Amino acid sequence: MREEACGGNCRNCAQQGESPHLIYAPRGARGGYERLQKEGCESLPFCARDPVRKTDDAQIDFIGKTEEKFMNTNKELFENAPVRKAVAVMAVPTIITMLVVVIYNMADTFFIGQTKDPLQVAAVSLATPVFMVFMALGNLFGIGGSSAISRALGEKRYDRAKQISSFCCYGSLGLGVIMSLLFLIGMNGILRMIGASENTIGYARDYLTYVAFGGPFIMFGTAFGNILRGEGAAKESMIGNMIGTVTNIILDPIMILTFGWGVIGAAVATVIGNMAACVFYLIYFLRKKSVLSINIRDFRMRNRICTSVLAIGIPASLNNILMSFANIILNNVLISYGDTPVAAMGVAMKANMLVVLLQIGLCAGIQPLIGYNYGAGNVKRLKQVYRFTGVCAVVMGSLLTALMVILREPIIRAFIDDNAVIESGIQMMIALQISGPLIGILFLNINTIQGMGKALPSLILTVCRQGLVFVPMVFTLNAIFGLDGVIYSQSVADYVSIVLSSVICFFILKKFSERMKAWEQKQKQEG
Repeated sequence: MREEACGGNCRNCAQQGESPHLIYAPRGARGGYERLQKEGCESLPFCARDPVRKTDDAQIDFIGKTEEKFMNTNKELFENAPVRKAVAVMAVPTIITMLVVVIYNMADTFFIGQTKDPLQVAAVSLATPVFMVFMALGNLFGIGGSSAISRALGEKRYDRAKQISSFCCYGSLGLGVIMSLLFLIGMNGILRMIGASENTIGYARDYLTYVAFGGPFIMFGTAFGNILRGEGAAKESMIGNMIGTVTNIILDPIMILTFGWGVIGAAVATVIGNMAACVFYLIYFLRKKSVLSINIRDFRMRNRICTSVLAIGIPASLNNILMSFANIILNNVLISYGDTPVAAMGVAMKANMLVVLLQIGLCAGIQPLIGYNYGAGNVKRLKQVYRFTGVCAVVMGSLLTALMVILREPIIRAFIDDNAVIESGIQMMIALQISGPLIGILFLNINTIQGMGKALPSLILTVCRQGLVFVPMVFTLNAIFGLDGVIYSQSVADYVSIVLSSVICFFILKKFSERMKAWEQKQKQEG
């Protein structure tokens, strides 16, 4: 290896706006590095600001073979395939995964509703935000790791991608064990915090106790469903999620109704489903078809491995945690009107997942495309992916919203046979659909910002939607309009967040475009 002054010319530094510094350039390289050596600093991503290990012949061979493996799988999709095809290949499996998750969530509530006990339905509604904390922390490693991996692959840093995936593997398992212990130890305080009443506290305790034991599996499964998408393995990610969810759906009626376990059966089915997904992901890596790794020997936290994951993972997980916190706040406000509004909102929000999660699936699916082309400095393709996905999101959101409004009553009645809950649930369903046609734009902006590795803007949007906007809106509208104000608070918060995210994303894309344009002009002048 030798050090050369890049003069701020390398693509990696141009997109980051770095000042001139030293780069590491290979001498006598083979395989994938041979092409980089011929093109020189123009495409070489390694630099002294983010040092890599001294590269010997064995390491060069490894990188060449890894690049060849990646080229045989997903490089064509990321770089050259038509935008419509690339978006479809990456997003459709994620959308299908989310559809299965929607069916699972509906089935879970449906089978509990078949017990004809609204208190069990209310208890699961109260406990769901706490369960979502495990998934949120899984997303800390999943979304953060996926973003970092796709950018590393775009920069041709295959060794770093392996280290990131290994870090996410053991980080999610370790944190899962810690969180399980904390949940079991602090169960009484958690139950008081979520607003469980005397009628629902027993059911909520049963549900959360069993879920806590499955914490490590829930976090690992959630993390690696995202990690696989980071290398373009959207199909395998979908299969893993579907295995877990279908297992859960099959076990729900058996454990909830046949065995008569009620909410305990729902929790046990959830844990077993997540364990099944984990087994699939382990088999995927053991077959050694991935450019990533879960080998403990590849585990690293230094060289910005940890910080690159957490910089995006924390805002992403904070979004889920704030969603859980916001739901707890919402339930605490609703409980002042009785158990019926809590059960009704729980049913309405489960049904509304069809609108929300399918659009999240669309936008989360294209995040690796955004990250890869950002890492490669391909402004044109990144913007094409963004625009086409935006059109798809609006069309999808409008159609789904219309469907939910038209079928609102039969959908609510399918969950529970209680006239008071049905009446309230229909009104809440309509309120939640107001932001449906455009909510996908918010998810597109968030995933674009996360894919580009912009931690602070991602954090700002996360805090605003579920924290700074939604929570004050709940209390303000409750004080002015009572229960009617509470049920419209989410849609109002959504529209505020859509406008804010669009403004932030516009300026980030504009700044990136200007930097890359200046770099290209400098290359032409020097060439």
